[in-house]
Amino acid sequence: MMTHPSALFLRTVFGPVVLLAVFVSAPAVRADDFKVIPLGAAAGAEKRERPERDLKDPRSQQRWVVNVVQPTLTVVPPAADKANGSAVVICPGGGFAILSIDSEGLDVAKFLAARGITCFVLKYRLMETKTDHPLVELFTRKDLKEAIATGFKNAAPDGLAAVQYVHEHAKEYGVDPKRVGVIGFSAGGMIAIAVALRGEANSRPDFAATIYGAYDLAEFGDKVHPGAPPLFILAAQDDPLRLAAPCVAIYQAWAAAHKKAELHLYTKGGHGFGMNKQGLPIDTWAERYVEWLTLLNVLKK
Repeated sequence: MMTHPSALFLRTVFGPVVLLAVFVSAPAVRADDFKVIPLGAAAGAEKRERPERDLKDPRSQQRWVVNVVQPTLTVVPPAADKANGSAVVICPGGGFAILSIDSEGLDVAKFLAARGITCFVLKYRLMETKTDHPLVELFTRKDLKEAIATGFKNAAPDGLAAVQYVHEHAKEYGVDPKRVGVIGFSAGGMIAIAVALRGEANSRPDFAATIYGAYDLAEFGDKVHPGAPPLFILAAQDDPLRLAAPCVAIYQAWAAAHKKAELHLYTKGGHGFGMNKQGLPIDTWAERYVEWLTLLNVLKK
């Protein structure tokens, strides 16, 4: 049975809210320490009652960003002696209501930058929320399905714009324009897949990854075409949002199209873990991702 897109979005939303309290958090990397680049105009900003701001989950102390109307890229560069010319756009998750900006954004960038990759953390546009409990607020909306669908519609172009920016400014950052990728988490993983399939010329990534982010190709009218980049897919079998099977389906679609794909399914790990540690084998997922990049010759100097 075909899954309606709103169902996938609803599953995606819960990760940061339900599970983060059990994780051991890594020290946060603040965006204030890095260059921030605006991507286009702040569409609809004049209609918003609440400005962009940071919130913390009272249980896990994870930092969230809400009410983003101005998409931006935060540049996290590697040390000059480690830079290898590769680049990755990072799309945090959060159900298009929040961005889990540290564990699925800046902490990922810090890890990859230490391995020579120039990172660009994307703040994509979010739906407007007006309370300190944005996910609870989201699920009490009468127009929930429409709100989530609109959130994705607004966010996907920001992913395309981010990859295009990095391609067009590659020389400025010492990046090889043929080694620009995208990775996304949960809702951000959906953006990464959309960018991989919808990107054209400079907006198409050279490699892509989705971490516990599902995507119904048929429902969204997309297909794995001949120009689709290699894809890395990772999820946990005990994901409470039941995203393991949809991630397998994405792998099967890439394989059926004879395109490169690598799938990792861990027995235990849940959802929304990002760079947080649980004392499980899945804690080393980012190392598996780097191994995949090495296999693709992305990290060569």
